[in-house]
Amino acid sequence: QVQLAESGGGLVQPGGSLRLSCAASGRTFSNYIMGWFRQAPGKERELVTAINRSGLGTYYADSVKGRFTINRDNAKNTVYLEMSVLQPEDTAIYYCAASSDYVLRGHYVYWGQGTQLTVSS
Repeated sequence: QVQLAESGGGLVQPGGSLRLSCAASGRTFSNYIMGWFRQAPGKERELVTAINRSGLGTYYADSVKGRFTINRDNAKNTVYLEMSVLQPEDTAIYYCAASSDYVLRGHYVYWGQGTQLTVSS
């Protein structure tokens, strides 16, 4: 079992920046691909970005390329999501998740509780 806890959400003005964190506990963090998903009201949950075990391989959804950055610190069992140039359409609940798969867009088995991001003036 892997327990995941997100933090850092909040209210941000359009154009602003924010960093989300996800702390993991339980099994060896570096054994897992990590991803950030989001779900906006009335929409399906989508994979925003993911990072491989070493941190050298990443995936970004087209909607966030150039604005969001994922990175991980395996020594701290933490994955981060740096977000900039935030727009109202980024408003959603953001979830971190862990996968024991071999591809970044595979199956995620462990999930955090989510943290709300609201982008509004």
